Amino acid sequence: MYSLIRPLLFTLDAERSHNLTLGLLRAAYRLPGAPALAHRCYAGRIPPLPVDVMGLCFPNPLGLAAGLDKDARCLAPLQDFGFGFIELGTVTTQPQPGNPKPRLFRLTHHAALINRMGFNSSGLDVFLANLAAQPRRGLVGINLGKNKLTPDSRAIDDYLTGLRAVYAHADYVTLNVSSPNTPGLRALQDEAPLTALLAALKNEQTILTRTHDRRVPIALKIAPDLDDIGIDAIARLLVEHNMEAVIATNTTITRPGLAQEPLARESGGLSGPPLRAASTQVIRRLHATLQGRIPIIGVGGISNADYACEKLVAGADLIQLYTAFIYRGPGVVGEIVRGLAEKVRAHGATNMAEALRRARTI
Repeated sequence: MYSLIRPLLFTLDAERSHNLTLGLLRAAYRLPGAPALAHRCYAGRIPPLPVDVMGLCFPNPLGLAAGLDKDARCLAPLQDFGFGFIELGTVTTQPQPGNPKPRLFRLTHHAALINRMGFNSSGLDVFLANLAAQPRRGLVGINLGKNKLTPDSRAIDDYLTGLRAVYAHADYVTLNVSSPNTPGLRALQDEAPLTALLAALKNEQTILTRTHDRRVPIALKIAPDLDDIGIDAIARLLVEHNMEAVIATNTTITRPGLAQEPLARESGGLSGPPLRAASTQVIRRLHATLQGRIPIIGVGGISNADYACEKLVAGADLIQLYTAFIYRGPGVVGEIVRGLAEKVRAHGATNMAEALRRARTI
């Protein structure tokens, strides 16, 4: 069905099309029987492929990356497409409009996107109200960012405020310090500011664990544009601060293989297939350095089961997609999970963890 709708959606500006699609999903879900039909057509056809990561049991390893549903407007329908988990956001403490439009571009010949959204967000209050109004049928991560007008010296305050607000509502929380579209944000990946950020957030996590009688894991999302020295430094800090996961990677400011693409001149973060190799290399380096001490969530250019498997064999424990969902629709979720289940069987394994142990030793 999506293959019929997509040509119409792609006649519109990319951001307008995105917002229209989310609005149509919300409207459709108000129709009697629509949720059950969606579940039967998508999630109901996906085989179980459970993975235990961060102390959580994921029904399958494929999640939706942050950025698609920034304001938690469409959790209910997204859950029924069969994702093993949904990551909502990025949400900022206070509402902000983001960068001027146009700020989202399709590179259709490359099945890629460039965005410079700039953390457009309705803010925590609206985000949490939207979340509370919808049923929860799966694991939900919440991705936190800092407001553009927050001085860099006060960035930690934004993340602390966000963590306190979402803690009771999240299965895990992600600290987004790697978007290229908020000035100065990526500097938080440097050793001194990252040390201060992780120390403050982990201390607050300890307090909130006692208050809520549950420990919510915290993941750090990093950029694909780091060199090996930077990756190794981050890996060391992840271990020192007992972080529960690292997400690799965000979008890239480079333009690999796009020299002849006119839209490649647009500023912002690139996602989709051109990002695939760079994100996989970061995962491989993290895996070699971390040696299984910190779980890795791999994202960047996943559009089929082979590319998903590539990320997992490189060292990821879970994976996420976003751009492929825009280009291929909800059917891509089941296609990838079924493909991964077949690869598990092909390795003569009974579960994903066993299959990966075998694949990584070949």
